[in-house]
Amino acid sequence: MNHPVANDDELKRREKAALDAIKHAFGATDDEYGVTLFVSHHLDEIEESYWVTHLKTAIPEPRHVLDILELKSCWSNEHENAFDTFDFTLPEGITNYLICVRFDVSGKVKEIFMES
Repeated sequence: MNHPVANDDELKRREKAALDAIKHAFGATDDEYGVTLFVSHHLDEIEESYWVTHLKTAIPEPRHVLDILELKSCWSNEHENAFDTFDFTLPEGITNYLICVRFDVSGKVKEIFMES
């Protein structure tokens, strides 16, 4: 089976698709331990000064936390040159937690999960 080669356009498309999927998953009933937990945990644990620096408010709207996610890495453990896992986190290395988005071989989002 052919797998998409990791060219710049495909990587950008997948990064955008991953961020869109993360934002769509937030608050969904089947996302209790993924994106939603990532946001609520960090709102509880990170000091207000961090949020002021990055979101210009001491107590941001939960959904706005997703606006500052940064791509930490993209990789594949299955197919050379076909990046299928994208890991996002908060700026400045404030956390060891990641929101991971995995794609299937056709380039569609397969799953979203949190890990540390």
